This record gives sequence, C-alpha cells and structure tokens, in this order.
Amino acid sequence: VQLQASGGGQVQAGDSLRLSCAASGITLSSSSMGWFRQAPGEERRFVAAISWTGGTTYYADSVKGRFTISRDSAKNTAYLQMNSLKPEDTAVYSCAVDIHKVTPMSIARTNGNVMEYWGKGTLVTVSS
Repeated sequence: VQLQASGGGQVQAGDSLRLSCAASGITLSSSSMGWFRQAPGEERRFVAAISWTGGTTYYADSVKGRFTISRDSAKNTAYLQMNSLKPEDTAVYSCAVDIHKVTPMSIARTNGNVMEYWGKGTLVTVSS
C-alpha cells in the first residue's frame, strides 16, 4: 500500500490550495481516509476525514467551512481543498487510510490512531 500526498506549496494568507492523496495497493472507495497535519514543534492533529462510502465527512473545528475533503474513486485519489488559508494552517499535511471502515468521527476522536496506512506528507506554508 502506498499513499502519496502532493499539492503543497507556499501561499499567501487568503489563498487556496488543493492537496491530493493518490493511493495504490488499496481501494479508497472501500476505506475510510483522513487528512492530518503537523506543524513545527507540535504533535499531529486531525484535519478532516471521509467515510468509506464517501457520504460522511468530519472536520476539525479549526478548518470547518474552509476545507473540503473529497474522493475520486475512478482515480483512487482523495483531495483536500483548502480555502481562505491562514498562517496557522502552516504544517506538513499527511493522508492516511483505515481499511476497517471506522467512522470519520472515530478517526477524529482517536487523532488517526486507528489508521493502518500513512503516506509521506506535503508541506503547506502560509505567509501573512
């Protein structure tokens, strides 16, 4: 199983970015997945999650209304659309997958400790 996150970069506050998480060796439409971030000197934090059906999503309060998680089953790729970016969104963003179909809320509550597979992160830097 491989998860490859991409799409990070350096942007100004208020800009948008779309992160991608391309999966191989696993079918995202049969898995729950989530996005997490880790800022310098801080622990990993939950950002967003989507159920294996794609019908349920869950967001951290800090990104609710600004970020959108989605999935393209045909491309076996998940996305995180990030709008109205703020300097405090600066972090390395990683995607992870759970094959046991836990709910997005459970992913959030466990801060991703239930996830089986993790990809390497992509750096997002937001300057003011």
